[in-house]
Amino acid sequence: MEPRIAKALAITPASSAWERTVDITTTGARSGRKRRIEIWFYRADGDIYLTTTPARRDWYANIVANPRFTFHLKHGVRADLAAVGQAVTDEWTRRRVFRSVIDDLNQPSNPAGLPQPVATLDAWMAGSPLVHVTFPEETVA
Repeated sequence: MEPRIAKALAITPASSAWERTVDITTTGARSGRKRRIEIWFYRADGDIYLTTTPARRDWYANIVANPRFTFHLKHGVRADLAAVGQAVTDEWTRRRVFRSVIDDLNQPSNPAGLPQPVATLDAWMAGSPLVHVTFPEETVA
């Protein structure tokens, strides 16, 4: 992986909202049409995840139906990365990742200045989508 891309993906809890904001282009679960949205990504134990506060999300349904999508880096470095999303349904992994995300958002200087505390772990477990993102080596340019 190119160093500039690896650096852009290596966010930490100290990273700003700007640094963790990307676009993703998914394929519609029902329509088959390309859909592009803006979203934050997170890191937990070195892996990349997509999630949001508790709610039903179309992007999640799209990735479940069509796991291949495009992860667009747009701040600091511009790159369109072929990605694969895997819905995380294992309770232990969801709990571990959501704890990390909530800890990140509840830090004194959270990345977006969100009102604190952010929703509880139980709320995230019950209602937030969670996708593990990988980048097949041969497709990263």
